[in-house]
Amino acid sequence: MKPVMQLFAAAAATVVFSTSVIAAPVANEAPDALVKRISADVIDSVKADKDIQAGNRSKIMDLVNSKILPYVDAPKMTQQAAGRHWRTATPEQQQKLTQEFRTLLVYTYAGALSTIKNETVEFKPMRGSPTDTDVEVRSQVNVSRGEPITLNYRLSKGDQGWKIYDVNVLGAWLVETYKSTFNSEISKGGVDGLIKRLVDRNAQLASKPLATPAK
Repeated sequence: MKPVMQLFAAAAATVVFSTSVIAAPVANEAPDALVKRISADVIDSVKADKDIQAGNRSKIMDLVNSKILPYVDAPKMTQQAAGRHWRTATPEQQQKLTQEFRTLLVYTYAGALSTIKNETVEFKPMRGSPTDTDVEVRSQVNVSRGEPITLNYRLSKGDQGWKIYDVNVLGAWLVETYKSTFNSEISKGGVDGLIKRLVDRNAQLASKPLATPAK
C-alpha cells in the first residue's frame, strides 16, 4: 500500500473515534449529520466492547462491516477507480472487481481502527444548498503531535440516501490514488490481472495482524 493510502486509512478511521460527535439519526438526514452519526455509533460500540478495545480481529471486522461499509458506495468507488476500463469489463468482472475492492476497503478501515488512540475530529461548516445531490463534507483530524490532518468526504445522494464515495487526506483523493494503481495493473494483465492482484492482496492482509501496516 502506498504511503498516502496508509495515511488515508489512519485518518479516515479516526473520524469514528471523535468523542465530540453526538448526533442522532433523523429523517432526510443531511450528509454532514450522517458522517457525524456514524462516528457516534461506532465510538459507542467501541466503548461498550472491551474485546474491540483489545484489538479483537473478528469483532473489529464485524464493526466495519455493520457500522461503516453500509454508508460507503463501494460500487461507485470501484467504477471511478477503474475509469475507462470499467466500460470494457464484463458484468462478471465488474462484480468481482467491486467485491474485491470492497474487501480491501474493509481491511483498510479495520487496520486503521486498531491503531487509533486519542485523536479528535473537527467538522467544518457545510457548503451548498439543500437541493444538492453531490457534496463535500470537510473536517480535520487533530493529532497530539504535528499539524492537523485535512480529512474531507465526497457523498452522493441516491435511492438509499447519502453514501460516501471518496475521501481526501491532505489533498489526495482516494479514488484518484487507486485509479493510478488500477490502470497500471490493467495495462499489465488486463482486468483479470487487476482482480487477481486484489485477491492476492486481500489474502495477504487476511494473514496479518490488523495493527501491522500494509506495505
